[in-house]
This record gives sequence, C-alpha cells and structure tokens, in this order.
Amino acid sequence: MALAGEAYVVVANVPYYITSAILRHLLEARTRPRRIVMTIQLEVAERVCAKPGDMSLLAVSVQFYGKATFAGKLNAAVFWPRPEVESAVLRVDTYAQPPVDVPSEAAFFRVVRAGFSQKRKQLKNALAGGLRLDAAQLAALAAQAQIDLTRRAETLALDEWAALARAHAALLSES
Repeated sequence: MALAGEAYVVVANVPYYITSAILRHLLEARTRPRRIVMTIQLEVAERVCAKPGDMSLLAVSVQFYGKATFAGKLNAAVFWPRPEVESAVLRVDTYAQPPVDVPSEAAFFRVVRAGFSQKRKQLKNALAGGLRLDAAQLAALAAQAQIDLTRRAETLALDEWAALARAHAALLSES
C-alpha cells in the first residue's frame, strides 16, 4: 500500500464489466497512481485511446488525467476460462496536472457530460439541454470557444472541450 504522497503503480486484470468504474476511481483519487496497466476488453481499450472523430466520454475522461496507450492485444488462449471477448493491455501514465487549462475539473466535466448527453446530436442541442442555455448563450459560447456547435461531441479534442469549459465559466460569471 502506498503512503500519502508516495507514487504508486496499479497493475491489474479486472472484471471487464467494472473497468470504467475502476478507471474512474483510480483517476479521480486524491492521490492518483503514476501509472495504470490493466488487462481490459479490447473494445474498451480502443475507446479509451480514441482520437477526435471517435471520442467518447470515457476517452475524454481518461485522457484528461493521463496519456492512454494501447499496449497490445492478448490472445484469448492465454486465459482460463477463455473469454468470449478480445482482450488488450491498456497503459495510462497519469499527469501531475491536466494537459489543458480548465476553470476546474468539475466545470470541465459538467460541459463534457452535457456534450455527450445526447448521442448523435449536434453540440448545440446537447449543450442547450445539458447546460440549460438559450440560443443567445449558445452563440456566445460558440464565439468565445471558437467552436462550430453543429459538430458532434465525438469530434472534439481535449483542448476544444477545455475551450468550451472556459467559455461556459465566463458565461456563468457574466450572469
């Protein structure tokens, strides 16, 4: 067990159905591990390491806290009992500070969750509903963040989410 302030590494083969919860717990902890290496479902590893165009709430969340690397695919024959899904090794090297400038983690994730709240919807619709913004506020948000809100959430990079979070925080401070 690591002592307070002491760097530690997590290496685990976890039940696949709780992967997201375990990642969230580790990455949101007050004292985060400096590295996480986990055997997880291949599909989840690919989602975590996604690039803009294929991003998900999980990808944005993990990439906010650390550099996610697909470390390799595992043959099902190495497991007993043999799983019905493909497996992979995911490596996450955590950052001391987030790689983007945000007003706060809470403000950042409020905007990100709102953006992903309505799959297949344009950002303007998802953010309007999730953040309770009217048309004028949406226009101001888009202008300040310099992001076209007809885009979909999965197309945004981490720095674009940060720009939206900063713009939203500025919008709130003006009201």
